[in-house]
Amino acid sequence: MTPPASAHRGQQAVFGLIHLALAAPMIYLALGLPLLMRQHGWSGVEIGLFQLAGLPALLKALMAMPVERPGQQGHGARHYRRWTAALGAGYAAALLLLALAGIHAPKPVLFALLLACVLCATWADVPVSALAIRVLPPAERARAGGVRSAALFAAAILGGGLMLVLAQRLGWASPFLVMAALLGLALAWLPTLHGQGDAAAPVAPPLPAAADPALLRGFFRQPGMGRWLVLLTACFPFVGVAWVYLKPMLLDQGLRAEPVAWALGMGGGTLGAAASLAVARRLGHERLAAWLPLSAWGNGAVLGLLALALWLRAPAPWLIAGGLALAVSVGVCSSIVFGRMMDFTRPGRQALDYGIQASFFALGRLALMPVAGWLLDRAGSASLMLALCVPALCVAALAWRWRHRP
Repeated sequence: MTPPASAHRGQQAVFGLIHLALAAPMIYLALGLPLLMRQHGWSGVEIGLFQLAGLPALLKALMAMPVERPGQQGHGARHYRRWTAALGAGYAAALLLLALAGIHAPKPVLFALLLACVLCATWADVPVSALAIRVLPPAERARAGGVRSAALFAAAILGGGLMLVLAQRLGWASPFLVMAALLGLALAWLPTLHGQGDAAAPVAPPLPAAADPALLRGFFRQPGMGRWLVLLTACFPFVGVAWVYLKPMLLDQGLRAEPVAWALGMGGGTLGAAASLAVARRLGHERLAAWLPLSAWGNGAVLGLLALALWLRAPAPWLIAGGLALAVSVGVCSSIVFGRMMDFTRPGRQALDYGIQASFFALGRLALMPVAGWLLDRAGSASLMLALCVPALCVAALAWRWRHRP
């Protein structure tokens, strides 16, 4: 019997809480720590190199293979819940270890701890997303993409705003302790996520480990996959990188750390979450592909306006307004992309197919991080934004040209 719509809404809320708990520490590390690093004299290149702690995101396809368990038939929602619980426990342990360190710890030690934290979070995202694809019907996927994007922006409010203020006032360890407790609370709701995989629902035939190349070929042979992977890799990174470096750039413009955390961490996160939910609610699942080019044009326009504001040395309110517009662009783009990613997963191969797409999604952003840091040090904030704007507009033109293709 098909679960009622209210049950799907409740499941989406639980998935939102889990995504929030997984993402908040990552956003704190990606968006909060750069501001702290800049306060302590770190260069843009050093900040960018530390963003390479996100490299495990490129390995999601490999991480997905043991989660998918080739050769074993019948794995489903229960199987994905167990993986989520195990990896979440490791993630919480990594956060507690980070709480024992500090900003003045030796940089190799600090990087290793960040890498361990990101590895656990990245791996845990695979079974969580596979669980969502298995539990939620296709009609709910547009909303699910918006809920996930909104959860990420709620995590930005927490990790990029409140936790940053908490670190300023109570010290290094307090954010990690709070976020570890939130993760434990979210994982406690895992048993409520039931799906067809808990019963004798049909799944894809099991394949032995030796057939993994066939699994990969099947994924890449889906109609429209080549064009989708280009857009998946290139559509989001330019606004994503700009969002990471925005707080350090505003410090360079003379703004103080705590007001920036409140304005962009709290205000920007709230606007981004609202934009994500609005897209999910207003756009049906079938309209996501048509709106992707419009979102890409919006990304380029916002980056161009921010470049102009920084070049003109606009007053703080204008810079904050530009940052809030960037938050909206990030929210809209990520909501559409996450919704579309669910379209390119095969029955019984959700973890693997999601992992492959997530690796492409992370590739462009991670590759840009050190280059963006170098540009920030060498050419300044306005030049960095302009350098992000031009290729973003090129991607928008490409997405517009492909808008009527599968």
